[in-house]
Amino acid sequence: MPALPKENEPLALHDRAMDNLRYIRETMERASAFTAVPGWGQVAIGVSAIAAAYLAAHQSTPRAWLGVWLAEAIISMLIAGWLMDRKARAQHVPLFSGPGRKVAFSLSPPIVVGALLTVVLFRAGLVNAIPGVWLLLYGTGVVTGGMFSVSVVPVMGVCFMLLGAAGLFTPAAWGNWLMAAGFGGLHIIFGAIIARRYGG
Repeated sequence: MPALPKENEPLALHDRAMDNLRYIRETMERASAFTAVPGWGQVAIGVSAIAAAYLAAHQSTPRAWLGVWLAEAIISMLIAGWLMDRKARAQHVPLFSGPGRKVAFSLSPPIVVGALLTVVLFRAGLVNAIPGVWLLLYGTGVVTGGMFSVSVVPVMGVCFMLLGAAGLFTPAAWGNWLMAAGFGGLHIIFGAIIARRYGG
């Protein structure tokens, strides 16, 4: 006569099924999301942005101030590109896979618009508007690109947009420090979250 199943077997079967479903869901999310956002790279960008904010605050002309931040933008892109490539290689995922291309194409238009508006605002003598515009457009790009990445990335973009909105309506003297809070502080905070949850 066959042995009767024990009472805890249905529960164990349920637990195994739930584990399998969780694994399948996570695998599908990884396949459809760009996971090569480098958490520690974001932290490094944040640290360099805080240093740039300090240097920019000690410049005597708007042109010199803008020059410091433009140099920081180039440094940040180099850090992000290098560490993104390293993380993608470590995960054996092509950097410009389907989700990677979508992130790049979503982030690029606001960055290009920001560059063009920077020239226009600088020529018009409206340098005080640049911090708000940069934060808003960068945040917009992060939100749209982040829709194809891990879930915390769009949240970071919204935080940038809030700082950018504040930058448009606060005293001009706050602009540099809002840039430090955004490009510095937010990158450090969200970079640490990304590194902890999704790996370096």
